[in-house]
Parts: sequence; structure tokens; C-alpha cells
Amino acid sequence: MVLGRLSAFVLMLVATLVVSGLPAHAADPLATTLTVDSPAAFADQEVPVSVELVAEDATPVVGAAVHLERRVDGTWSEVALLVTDDAGRAEVLQPLARDAADNAFRARFEGDATYAAARSGRHDAPMERRNGVVTVGGPGKVVDEQTVELRLRWRTGNGTPVSGRVLLQRRLPGGDWKKYRRLRTDDEGSAVLEIRPRTDTRWRVKAPRLDWVRADRSRVHRVDNLPPGTPVTLPRAAPRPAISLPDQPHAKGEGANPTVSTIPNAMWRQMTGRSWHRGCPVGRSGLRLLRINYWSYDGYRHRGEVVARTDAIDNIRGALTAMYRRELPLRSLYRVDRFGWSSRLDGADDYKSMRSGNTSAFNCRSVVGRPGVRSPHAYGRAFDVNTWENPYHSSHGWTPNGWWPSRSHARVAWRSRQHVVVRIMLNHGFRWTYGTEDSQHFDVPAPSGRVARVPAAACGDEVCD
Repeated sequence: MVLGRLSAFVLMLVATLVVSGLPAHAADPLATTLTVDSPAAFADQEVPVSVELVAEDATPVVGAAVHLERRVDGTWSEVALLVTDDAGRAEVLQPLARDAADNAFRARFEGDATYAAARSGRHDAPMERRNGVVTVGGPGKVVDEQTVELRLRWRTGNGTPVSGRVLLQRRLPGGDWKKYRRLRTDDEGSAVLEIRPRTDTRWRVKAPRLDWVRADRSRVHRVDNLPPGTPVTLPRAAPRPAISLPDQPHAKGEGANPTVSTIPNAMWRQMTGRSWHRGCPVGRSGLRLLRINYWSYDGYRHRGEVVARTDAIDNIRGALTAMYRRELPLRSLYRVDRFGWSSRLDGADDYKSMRSGNTSAFNCRSVVGRPGVRSPHAYGRAFDVNTWENPYHSSHGWTPNGWWPSRSHARVAWRSRQHVVVRIMLNHGFRWTYGTEDSQHFDVPAPSGRVARVPAAACGDEVCD
């Protein structure tokens, strides 16, 4: 009876609550939205990082504790505990790092009885890039074979040093810009590199774009290479060689640095069919190769080659070493094989060698202008020096030009036994065999004491070269 009345009461109470619209259980926490924001700024500046927490009905959540986290070196860590104001906002100053990856923020709200917990998305603080200014400088001239320092500087537009890797580029005469080296500027934004350019060079630096700095390219820095010796000054009216040759390799070692060796296999293959062929009076075993440094007409040091007979190579080595010490130049010192075969001479093309001003020795050929008459050069003891300025009087006139025979030069052209080059040759066992009729030509006497030369009868009244 009592139980029945109680059940009826409960049913009436539930009905009353339903009719009145009141909830039958406690209210759920309201959903919230949490965001993080910051304005753009430059690296190293402090920027206000703000959080905003609002309920699902867009009303601000006031007095909420919000945890602000920052990602540094790949690890998230809390940097501030913020309490929202009447607008549901809070902020804290944070310095912007130069690495954009270290400027990532996120926030979380743990929630309470009224408001549900919330997490923000990742916010990458926007960063403005400063202008980059990269420069390269140093001396504008360097003597060949000497070193010089290039100084690189990387700064921002406001003078802040930039540390990082930059690309140093070099351009050689007639070439394109090419990578030379990558360098790292230090904490002062500086780098120093010691270079040893062997020709005129141009230099520039390219700095990459960083998270906080714009890319930049320097102005071109020019380094002119100066000769260590004294260039030859020729008369303005003097003709230049009819054939131009490329520079020989740079000199090796100090001084003349002569080395004598037998003929290497590869070189002998080059000689065969040019400066040597079957029937020559001297073979491979009777020849030697001399490699030696010399001063060129432009004042630079180069390294050349000459082949001569075994019992004459020391005379040539001594004479060229003495010329080197006195800084008496050669136009070039190529083996005559370079000029190919000449059917007119039945040997390597001495016409081309003379037209280039080349200095050479062994060449198993005929006398220039006398086909079939063997030249003294075929014996490997004859030596022609600076052939353009010291012409030869052949059967068909002066070769390779007719301008120089009546003229001399203190360093490169001789018309007298008193000239320094002739005296050096004489002092080293040579004979100036034909004098001014063939001023380029010198001979080392054969072991019997006679110069290996063609009898005058074979050449008529002409000089045999």
C-alpha cells in the first residue's frame, strides 16, 4: 500500500520536471576552441605570441590557464603558463630564432567543470627576411706564383653578421663562372682564403637564401696576375711570329730545375714519323730529353722540352740554365714534333717551328732550302734559339722573315759574338757556326772536335741549317 503510493509520487515528480523543461541530469562542459597567433617580425626580435580561447557559442573563456609550448631542436617544451583576460586572450613575448623550424608554437587548455579541454594547431610564427649583403675583396694584383688573400664578408642590411656556407666562384680569361670552393663564414660573418692564381682571375661570392636572410651575390673582384720577370719590349714596327703557340705549362720548382731522361715510349711514338725515321744517323738510345724552366717573352716562367744527342744534352742544359739565371727569354721550347711532318724537309716541319719563333734541337731532316741534303740537326748536336728574331739565310732568302736580319735586340736577337746569348753559348761548348747568316744556329762539336756540319760543297754558297 505504502510502496504503491511512493511509486505514484515518483512518476508525478518526473512528469512535473519534464513539463517544466528542466534537465534531468548535470550539464556537460561546453566545447572550446584554442588558437595561437603572432605578427611577422625579423629574426632576433621579440614578438608577442597570443592565445585565444572561446566557447562554442563564441563567448570568451575568462581566467583560463593555457599552456604555451615551443618547438626547439625538434623537441616541444612549455615556455609559458598564461591566464586569459576578459576577452579570452593572453600573450607573451618570445624572441624569433633565425631557424624557422624553431619558431613553431602550440597551446593546450586542460579544461574545467564548465569548459571542455582544447588544443591548438601548430602555429609557425611568420618571419620577415632581412636583405643579405655579401662581399669579396682583397688585393687587386698578385705576382705570379705568389699568394694573396681573399676576404669574404656576409652581413644583413642592418650590419648583423651572418654565419653560414657561401659559394666562391672563379672565372678565368675567356671562360665561364665556375665553382671554386664553398666556405663557411664565422660568427663575425667573415672568411679568409689564401689563393695562388696563375693567371688573371675574377671572383664573386653567392650567398644562399636563409630563413631569415635574403640571397645575395657580390660584385666581381678582379685579381690581375703580374709576371715575376721582365717582359720583352720589341720595336713597334717589328713583325710578330706568323704562327701563335699556346703557353707551355707553368714552371716547376725553383730556378731552371733541369731534368734529363731517356726518351719515354709515348714521346718516341710522337717522334717517329716526324723528327725521327728510319735511316737517321742517331737512334733512340743516342738521344736524351731535357725538361727545363725558362723565362718567356711575357715575363712568366714556363717549362719546356728539347731533345738532343746524349753527348750534347749537357751543353744545352748548361746554356739554358745560364740564360735562365740572366733572365734571357725564349719564345717557346716545344719539341719540333709538334709541327708535324714536312715532305719538303723529309722530317719535322722546321718552317713552322721557325715561323712560331720556337727553340729546338734534334730533327732528322734535310737542310732548309736544300732537299736531300742532311741537316746538322739530324745528328742531334745543333741547337736553334729564338728563330723568329734570328733568321736564317736560305737558298730562297731570309727565313722566317726579312725584317730582323739587320736588327739586333739586347735580350733576344744577336748579330755579334759579343751578344750575351752568343757568349753564353760559346762558354758552354757551342760554336756559332754560321754567324749572322744563320744567327739562330749553334753547334756542339762532335767528340773528334769537329762540328757535325754539312760540307760547304754540298750546300754551295749557302749556309746549311
